[in-house]
Amino acid sequence: MPLFMDIHHHVPGLTAEAVAAAHQQDLAVQDKYGVKFLRYWYDEATGKIFCLSWAPSREAAIAVHREAHGLVADEIVEVKEGS
Repeated sequence: MPLFMDIHHHVPGLTAEAVAAAHQQDLAVQDKYGVKFLRYWYDEATGKIFCLSWAPSREAAIAVHREAHGLVADEIVEVKEGS
């Protein structure tokens, strides 16, 4: 299954608690779309969030975010893991 990194460029008022809650919402919905969210990273100062997932398509990853909390990524890039 493809690996995707999605990037949210600026989420206003971002806090550690808010991003953790959004991630839990993603996990609650992901199976419906065949997606597995693996990890996330964030920067409170800039409001940036990065989410790594296995997904059958970009559209499936978008659908999870849309249904879970409405924070759709600004950018989604298919990535390959290096050694």
